[in-house]
Amino acid sequence: MQKILIVIHAPPYGSERCLTALRLASALVGHEGERPEVRLFLLSDAVVAGLPNQINGSGNGLQGILELLVSEGVAIKLCRTCAMARGMIDLPLIPGVSIGTLPELAEWTLNADKVITF
Repeated sequence: MQKILIVIHAPPYGSERCLTALRLASALVGHEGERPEVRLFLLSDAVVAGLPNQINGSGNGLQGILELLVSEGVAIKLCRTCAMARGMIDLPLIPGVSIGTLPELAEWTLNADKVITF
């Protein structure tokens, strides 16, 4: 089984890079044939995507995509240092999304066959 790590730095709003990364992850887990193991690690302003109940101007948010990925077994972690810097460390997160550390990102990177960054 192929192991793919997607690292997202891009903020959830202001550009479509974060959305594109999540859409790619969804396409990968929905791929017919041998399904890859997909992991997501969010850094910098991307960690804000892990907060629940955000709605954009069209009435949709990224929460639905993240919940779908979690239900498909995708591990999703937010950088602890980045979350602390944004005052998020004690806030509730979307169920299934958790706080991660740089050593965990290093381990995921070493174990991945492919690393994609956004």
